Amino acid sequence: MRPTIAVLNGEGVPQTPADDAELLDAYSRAVSGVVERVAPSVVSVEIKQRRRSGGREAAGAGSGFVFTPDGFILTNSHVIHGASDVNVAFADGRRLRAELIGDDPETDLAIIRVTTSALPSAPLGDSASLRVGQVVIAIGNPLGFQSTVTAGVVSALGRSFRSVNGRLIDNVIQTDAALNPGNSGGPLLDSRGHVVGVNTAVILPAQGICFAVAVNTVKLVAGQLIAHGRVRRGRIGVGGQNVALPRLAARAHRLERPSGVLITTIEDGSPAARAGLQPGDIIVGFGGEAVRGIDDLHRLLTADRIGTGTTIIALRRADRLELPITTVEA
Repeated sequence: MRPTIAVLNGEGVPQTPADDAELLDAYSRAVSGVVERVAPSVVSVEIKQRRRSGGREAAGAGSGFVFTPDGFILTNSHVIHGASDVNVAFADGRRLRAELIGDDPETDLAIIRVTTSALPSAPLGDSASLRVGQVVIAIGNPLGFQSTVTAGVVSALGRSFRSVNGRLIDNVIQTDAALNPGNSGGPLLDSRGHVVGVNTAVILPAQGICFAVAVNTVKLVAGQLIAHGRVRRGRIGVGGQNVALPRLAARAHRLERPSGVLITTIEDGSPAARAGLQPGDIIVGFGGEAVRGIDDLHRLLTADRIGTGTTIIALRRADRLELPITTVEA
């Protein structure tokens, strides 16, 4: 005889098939409710890009979503970067020309706008409240199939993912909600229909490993893109590479992590040059924070440091240097 397996509910009472059906119905209602509310705000982003050789235009497409009723649309930078012409197709069949408002390849986010009003828009949520295992829903246009819906869970939080130009995007959401080429720029939603991320990448040929830029990062970037057309970041004018420090040197200078940024080049007249840094110095601190590598330095060169004096800590052979430096805008 086959054994009977009893499934218990939260109160220790055996769960019946009717209970299972009720749970599945509740899940289905939650997903379909989100789709009904948010799908009208999801758009197909169609681009034309002029090729350098021969002057012929190449076509491409991705996804995006309206996040303000007056026509501001979020998408991925890699969807529209370098486009000579951008059009947006809505779920109701409308097709409008869009203008680029701002582009930030470092976070793979961009904002475009269409000149119309009273558009359905998707509300932005709070990615800080997400939990691993939470249900999420993705809407987009994979491989040209418009308004495609997939659902899954948050697989992991706090991932890091490199953008197309090599800069690290922090606090990325990993999900197993199926994404395919063309989903890029579409919203990742929670069960209340709030945007918690912008879908940005899949790992091929793996299945179920997909990434979205967290919406709290999106809010910060979107504000700067609308205000300035770009994200303001600082620079100090050095080229460098990650390097491990000898344990004795790390111990002598009381460094928790035995690594830093080895300076290979310094731009003439740059903040680094004015501060007295030299090729061969190893940066281990900036503005009171430890620098263990280039990614740490990038994170610290934020807009609020532009024009503000601070201290950079570097090792030059056996000496520890604390030098005043003023960051300039990149």
